[in-house]
Amino acid sequence: MMRTLIVTTLISLDGVAEAPGGEPGYRHAGWTFNQVEHLDAAYELKASEQCESTAMLLGRKSYQAFSEVWPDMEEEFADYNDQPKYVVSTTLQQRETHPRWGETKILRSISDVARLRAGDGGPITVHGSLDLVHSLQEHMLIDRYHLLVFPLLLGEGRRLFSDSALPVQQLRLVESESYANGIQKMVFDVVRHP
Repeated sequence: MMRTLIVTTLISLDGVAEAPGGEPGYRHAGWTFNQVEHLDAAYELKASEQCESTAMLLGRKSYQAFSEVWPDMEEEFADYNDQPKYVVSTTLQQRETHPRWGETKILRSISDVARLRAGDGGPITVHGSLDLVHSLQEHMLIDRYHLLVFPLLLGEGRRLFSDSALPVQQLRLVESESYANGIQKMVFDVVRHP
């Protein structure tokens, strides 16, 4: 049975997904914390997906950024920290993986990702990794989106969705909720046509 590949992200209403947690190099870095009131209920999706996910798929930059922080955040990311990590990179070497962040396997191509997805096992979540997400979109490998949409227009910044000329992909809304701070939870399945 094929695994479910889930892209999970925080996104502005105009589609920006860059540096929501404060990653350096983006002028609006940390926009999820410094622009919108924090409500625990709005982040329940993140807790539930940790329990359901069986592996993480990351691009090299996101892997390197997260692996420096997440292993020390046992309370927040205990389930993710214990999961196998798959990093898509043509340059990362096994000796460069983080020794305290669990089993890590390097995938060298999107074909490797397709083989991983086609294998047995539970859901795989993709965090950050916008270059990887765009490539997955272009190869139609994403099965589900977990989106927390923030009531912000950031104007500039890297966007979640590829701007390549892709075929239309129909999405089916399977879960949604609105929160008092304006955040919208939207869970979409990608509709596959035989």
